[in-house]
Parts: sequence; structure tokens; C-alpha cells
Amino acid sequence: MGVLHDGGPVTWTVFGILVIMSLMSWYVILTKAWDQSALAKQADTAEKDFWSASSLTDGVARLKGGDENVFRAIAADGMQSLEHHDRNKGRLTETIDLHDWISSHLQRRVDTINSDLAKGMAILASVGATAPFVGLFGTVWGIYHALIRIGISGQASIDKVAGPVGEALIMTAIGLFVAVPAVLGYNWLTRRNKSISERVNYFAHDLHQALLSGARVIATTGAKVASAAATAVKK
Repeated sequence: MGVLHDGGPVTWTVFGILVIMSLMSWYVILTKAWDQSALAKQADTAEKDFWSASSLTDGVARLKGGDENVFRAIAADGMQSLEHHDRNKGRLTETIDLHDWISSHLQRRVDTINSDLAKGMAILASVGATAPFVGLFGTVWGIYHALIRIGISGQASIDKVAGPVGEALIMTAIGLFVAVPAVLGYNWLTRRNKSISERVNYFAHDLHQALLSGARVIATTGAKVASAAATAVKK
């Protein structure tokens, strides 16, 4: 491209920044989509295997993957908090009841999972917001140099102006080419994150009830929303 050949170090720097931004955004999109698919499969497995187990201990044993399985980690945290509270009844029950104790432990794990889901999203938001302006800067710089060359040559005819200016506009097009996938990917991944977060919250809520009452209590509305969330993640 003539704009890169004639633009000098600044134009090449702008072009390099846009390339890096594009690679970063696509890396985030692909890795987040992969992670979300893995979490959706974990949610399906937890719904199928964990709640069909004869006991919560057996349910935890059925969930494979260690701490990488977020649903196994939630269940393990809940059971550990229950056991810890039972072992320290003399001290804990005077200040913290079982409901609050288990709830605080589960919520901490859920918050950690939600934070992990949000990782990388700021990169997409930043690329989508700034890439057009970076490209526009490259265009302005290219037009500036084109006008200087035209002024030096003394030839200001339309054919001498249109060519260099048109080439400079390519940088704006590159900026938009980088920004559009980042914005679309951000919106798509955000919707999938919301769906997965809902499934994590419902699992933690049902586990909390099971730890307190000994059985899972399924709310009709919650079940419908969880089913809709599962469908959304698979899209």
C-alpha cells in the first residue's frame, strides 16, 4: 500500500498497533468462546450427574476435573463450610448461623467465577472503542504528508490530490476492520457470560438449600430461566 510506503515510521507504528489490537481481540474472542463452551458442558454435567447422586458427597465425586470444574469447586466449598461449621459449633453458632456461614462461602466462590468470566472483556471493549480513532489518526497523518508532497511538487490537480488522500483513508478502514469484530465479539461473549453466570448462581442457590434442608428445592421459574440460559450459551 502506498500509504504505508510513503507514511514513514508514524504510519507503520499506527498500522502495527492496529495489527496487535486485532490479534489481541481475536485471541480473547476465541479463548473466551472455548472457555464458555467448557463451562456450559460442566453445567450440563452438574445438572445431570450431581443432582442425580444419592448424596452430596457422591455428587461431588461424580464431577471430574478438580478445581477447574467450577461446579465441583462450588459443591466442595459448600460441603467444607458445612463440615467446618459443625466442627466448631461451640464458637461459630454463637456469632454466625449456618445459613449465613454457608452463604458467604458459596458467594465468595461464585464471585471468583464471575470475575474469571469477565477477564479479557475489557480488552475487547477498549479495542472496539479506540481502534477507529487509531485508524483515523493514521489517515490524518497520511493526508498531512500527501498534502505536503503535493505542495512541494506544485501540482494541485484533482488526480494528484485524490490518489494520496484516497490511500490515506485506508487506515480508517483498517481501524474499522479491527473494531467491528471486537464490538460484536464483546456483545456476543457478554450475553454468553450472563447465561453462564445465571447457571452458576442457580447451582449455588440449589446447593445452599440442599446443604440446609438435605434436599434440592427447585423453583419452577428458576428452572425455566436456567433452561433458557443453557440454550443461549449453546448458540
